[in-house]
Amino acid sequence: MITIALAEQTDIRSISNMAYIIWPDAYGDILSKDQIDFMLEKSYSIEGLAESMVNGQFFYILKEEGVAQGFVALKTFENKLRIEKLYLMPHVQGKGFGKAMIDFAAEKAHAKGKGILELNVNRYNPAYHFYLKQGFFVTDTLDTPYYDYVLNDYVMQKEIDKI
Repeated sequence: MITIALAEQTDIRSISNMAYIIWPDAYGDILSKDQIDFMLEKSYSIEGLAESMVNGQFFYILKEEGVAQGFVALKTFENKLRIEKLYLMPHVQGKGFGKAMIDFAAEKAHAKGKGILELNVNRYNPAYHFYLKQGFFVTDTLDTPYYDYVLNDYVMQKEIDKI
């Protein structure tokens, strides 16, 4: 059985630990080790995650039989809900948990009266194809300078039925 529940400050270490396992697996063939290490320190260290929470990202942890297996971070904007982060442990990918987190985010968007669910995905990330299967479509292509790196992303959106 899986559950998805709001993370508390006390869950930051668990989220950070998952990220440090997930990122090298997810991005090892896409990004340099230096960039992976930088992104982990910048966004997924205890400090980076706490800063994200303070700046309006709400983290939710997906658990299978009580064991944390992934997380999603959501942020509300005027007309949309953004998925800022969505990651699963490598050994549980393909079990339907990613779809469960997308459906969860869509329910949150619906409850908030938002008609759009949005996310960015690295253009070379195989997750791009997963998002297409979940009903997302590309709305923009970005090459965003980020410190010494460039983030090569698609902006993807999915329309949500509003209340």
